[in-house]
Amino acid sequence: MAPTLHYDLTNLGGRRARIEGMNVSGKRLDAEWLVGWCEQTSATLEVLMASFSEKHGYPPGENAVTLATDESHAATDSLIDLTPIPSDLTTLYWVVHEASLPDLSNGYFIHSASTVAEHFQEYGAVRIDDEWPALVFGSDGGGHLFAVTGSGRVWRSTTASWFDEFKMVAPSIQEFLAQIGQVVVRQA
Repeated sequence: MAPTLHYDLTNLGGRRARIEGMNVSGKRLDAEWLVGWCEQTSATLEVLMASFSEKHGYPPGENAVTLATDESHAATDSLIDLTPIPSDLTTLYWVVHEASLPDLSNGYFIHSASTVAEHFQEYGAVRIDDEWPALVFGSDGGGHLFAVTGSGRVWRSTTASWFDEFKMVAPSIQEFLAQIGQVVVRQA
């Protein structure tokens, strides 16, 4: 069953003063679009998981997009207090707590705001060309990291390391999520 959403998404624009600005496209991640992405992805995941064992010969892991809660909102506020974060990441965490998609391609994981804060405290921001600092917010099943910069671009580490090179994979978090959605649809 697709998740039921019950959030007031009208107050995202001015969450906190330490949120960084627009992404490179000049458009912010739209919370309503994100809600639709969650619903569509969750519905398609249900179809995919229903036939997964038959197609692959083994049972799937737990694949889910978990919606934000009051507790995860508090973790987002704590992350904002810790370091400036791109506004699109704040919007993402206002709707999505985390995503665990181990059976999509090589796996996709969007870390919770509290995990991002723990990683930031342990490793700091990552250096990405002229876009430093970048905040790691996800990973794949091979341990590669996904980071977002103040421009809103999403980058993937070339190795399973915080300290090696990163390559751009999407011009925005919205495009990154759209790519994940396409993987779900192709595998379903």
